[in-house]
Amino acid sequence: ASNKFSIITYTLILSQKKKNINNQSYNSCQIPFEMEYGNSTENGIGKSNGISNGYGIGNGYVNGHGIGNEHGNGNGDVYGNGKVNGEKVKKMKPMDSEMLREQGHIMVDFIADYYKNLEDSPQDFPVLSQVQPGYLRDILPDSAPDHPEPLKELLHDVSKKIIPGLTHWQSPSYFAYYASSTSVAGFLGEMLNAGLSVVGFTWLASPAATELEVIVLDWLAKLLQLPDHFLSTGNGGGVIQGTGCEAVLVVVLAARDRIMKKVGKNSLSQLVVYASDQTHSSFRKACLIGGIHEENIRLLKTDSSTNYGMPPKSLEEAISSDLAKGFIPFFICATVGTTSSAAVDPLFPLGKIAESYGIWMHVDAAYAGNACICPEFREHIDGVENADSFNINAHKWLFANQTCSPLWVKDRYSLINALKTNPEYLEYKVSKREEVVNYKDWQISLSRRFRSLKLWMVLRLYGAENLRNFIRDHVNLAKHFEDCVAQDAHFEVVTTRYFSLVCFRLAPIDGDEDKCNDQNRELIATVNSTGKIFISHTALSGKFILRFAVGAPLTEEKHVTEAWQIIQKHATKFIHNKKN
Repeated sequence: ASNKFSIITYTLILSQKKKNINNQSYNSCQIPFEMEYGNSTENGIGKSNGISNGYGIGNGYVNGHGIGNEHGNGNGDVYGNGKVNGEKVKKMKPMDSEMLREQGHIMVDFIADYYKNLEDSPQDFPVLSQVQPGYLRDILPDSAPDHPEPLKELLHDVSKKIIPGLTHWQSPSYFAYYASSTSVAGFLGEMLNAGLSVVGFTWLASPAATELEVIVLDWLAKLLQLPDHFLSTGNGGGVIQGTGCEAVLVVVLAARDRIMKKVGKNSLSQLVVYASDQTHSSFRKACLIGGIHEENIRLLKTDSSTNYGMPPKSLEEAISSDLAKGFIPFFICATVGTTSSAAVDPLFPLGKIAESYGIWMHVDAAYAGNACICPEFREHIDGVENADSFNINAHKWLFANQTCSPLWVKDRYSLINALKTNPEYLEYKVSKREEVVNYKDWQISLSRRFRSLKLWMVLRLYGAENLRNFIRDHVNLAKHFEDCVAQDAHFEVVTTRYFSLVCFRLAPIDGDEDKCNDQNRELIATVNSTGKIFISHTALSGKFILRFAVGAPLTEEKHVTEAWQIIQKHATKFIHNKKN
C-alpha cells in the first residue's frame, strides 16, 4: 500500500482476472459491492444474499433466489440441509479456493484503499479515535447471526462502525508511543502465514517452520553483529516470541531456574532482580509471574545526569548491599531505547558487573535494537557480548507487522530446561535428534505461528540496505522535528535524542514546574483532540514530557512539519498568557 516499498506491488495480489465489481464509497473507504458469483446454471448460484463462488455459505439460508446444484431457481427461504426443487443444498465449505480468490481480491482492495485514503483523505480518519467508551455496543446486535451475511454488508459495517473506533497507528501523522510498523512484505507474509496455517510447536509438526526460524534469526543476528554465541551454530540461538513482554518473561524464568538449581528450591524469597526506574513495566509483571517477591524488585533511580540510563555505580552498590543482607542477586534487565525517552543503559559496564557476580543480564532492545542494523547506531549495543539474552521487536521498526519479537539466548539449554514439557502425544523419532529444535520448549505456549515467514520475506524482498535507509529516514525526520523545537524559545528539548524519539515540552515560566506540567497536559489534550495528529507523554524527574516518535511507514517530512505547526498553533494561548 505504500509507495515507499516499491519492490512489491499491489499487482502481486491481483494475479487473477477479477469478475465485475462495482465500487461504492463508504466513509472514504472504497468497498466493492454487487458481486456476481456465477449464474443459475453453474452449480446453482444466482444473485442472493449468500456469498460464495458456486456453493453458498452456511448450511443453507437463501433469500429470494434459491440455490440448487445444477439449475436451482427456487424461490423463498431455505434452511439447514433443505432442498430447492428437489436438489439438496450444499453444506458450508469453510475453505474454498475459488471463494478465497474472489473474496481475497475484495479484501485486498479494501485494505489498499484504506492505506491510500489515510494519505489522500486524512480529514476522514482522525488519528486518535474520537468515539466515547461503549459506542460499539450501541450499534451492534446483541447476538451473533444465525444465517450467513454478505461480505459487502460486513465491510460496510467495518467502514461505518469499526474504522471510526480505530486509532490509526499507520497514519502518517501518528507520532505516539512507538510505531507498529507495517509493510507490503510484512502484510504478504501475514497473508501467507494465515493461508498455510501451520502450527510448528515441534520440528515434526512443520519442519520448514522450525528450520526457517533458525536460519532467519541467524541472518538477523549477523546484521546486528551479535556475538557468535547467540547463533544456532553454538550453544545459543534465536526464537521468535510474540512480544517483548513474552521475551522478558521466559528469560526471567530461565534465570530463576538456573540459580535455584545452585542455591536450592527453597530460596525463592531471597532472589533479587535489578533494573532502572525507566525499564518497561513488563519486567515487573514477568518477575511477579515468576514468583519473585515484589519487594525484591530493585528499580534503580535515574536522572538527567545519565540521560536516564542506569548508573553502573548504583547497580554495584545495590548488589553489594543485598549480598550483605543475605539476598541472592540473579537477574539484571538493561534497556537500549527505554519506553519513556529512548534512554540507553551502558551495557559494557553493566555486563562486567553481571559477569563478576554470575548474574544473568538481559538486554531489552525492543524499539532501538532494530536501528542497530545500521553501523552508525551499532555502538549502542556495545557490550552485548556480556549479556545472556537479547531481544528486539521487529514489528516496531523492522516492518515485520504485529507480532514478531526475536529473542536470542547465550545458552539455549537454560531456556529449554525451564520451559520444556514432554507429553507422550508429542514424542517422535527422528534422525540427527541432537540437531532438531522444538520451539515449544523455548516459549510459554505450545501453539505457535509461522512468524519467521514474514521476517524472511521482509529481509528478502527489501534487503538490508533498504531497511537501513528507511530507519535512517525516520531518524532524520525526528532530527528535523527536534530542530524545530530547538528554534522556538517557548519550547525545550528535554533529553538527548539517540534515535527517532524527541522528548520536549513547553518551557516553564519563571521556574514554575507545576504550572508548566498543567500547561503541557492541556496542550497535548488539545492537540490530540483535533484528530490531525497523535502524540503521547511521559514523566521524567517529576516533569510532564511530550513524546514525538517517528516510525509510521507513510510518514514524510511534510507530516512532521504539519505536526509541529499544529503544536505551535495550540501553544499560542500559553505563550500569550506568558506575555501578559
